[in-house]
Amino acid sequence: MGLLKTLNPNPLIKRYVYPMFGAQNDMELVHRMTLGILIYAVAVLLLPRAAPYGRHSNRSFGFGVPARLAWLLQESPAFIVPFLLVVTASRPAYGSITNQICLGLFIMHYFQRSFIFPFLIKSKQSVPLLPFLLAFLTCLYNGILHGVYFANFKKYDDSVWLWKPYFWTGLVVYLVGMKINISADSALRALRVDGDNSYKIPRGGMFEYVSCANYFGEIIEMWGYALCSCSPPAVAHALFTTCFLARRATQHHQWYLKKFDDYPPERKAILPFLL
Repeated sequence: MGLLKTLNPNPLIKRYVYPMFGAQNDMELVHRMTLGILIYAVAVLLLPRAAPYGRHSNRSFGFGVPARLAWLLQESPAFIVPFLLVVTASRPAYGSITNQICLGLFIMHYFQRSFIFPFLIKSKQSVPLLPFLLAFLTCLYNGILHGVYFANFKKYDDSVWLWKPYFWTGLVVYLVGMKINISADSALRALRVDGDNSYKIPRGGMFEYVSCANYFGEIIEMWGYALCSCSPPAVAHALFTTCFLARRATQHHQWYLKKFDDYPPERKAILPFLL
């Protein structure tokens, strides 16, 4: 597949992360952390209730963290950690253009989520402590896994990979998904004016087809990333994103149907015309 494994692990990862997973090398670490993501995805589907933040927020899950601060702190490890792993890599695979693009897609998403999205939030709702901590740990986990994989573990052969049609197809799919996600977020913010925290029916764009166009865009985005890199961590991340956001979208959809008598009956939850 045009991949070459580097020999030397990142010294920080070897010292602090290997022991947590009982790993002796990067291969064992990547495999075990990837399996952990898949188990987490299944667990998300089995949860008895919606994740308690946003419209499903519940004070019984801890005191509230201001929304802007919560998003900034909880999402930023997925951006900061890969960057640090690139800087401290002993034998960086990151010299490959393919590696740079693939890891760049991952950190670009989390840069937007950490340092742009929070400062555009209009809602005054806080995030309960428990979901905030879980989100922080999830982003830290993903930052380590994807950072190790692309910065030090696997080196893509540019002479092979850059000619793969699915690499460029994945890149286009990722960008389309990001555009849908950001546009949908903007449409949701436009519904809140003058500090109004009430919910309204979103309309326009992909919202004419699904209740959660922002989630739909993010799912498309992550599958584009997975197709571009064809890496186990990226595929596992796309599966987790799909499980988590599809489940939350169906919960949002049911909430909309109960709250608004005039909610468009033809609109689906997350997949146009299907689900």
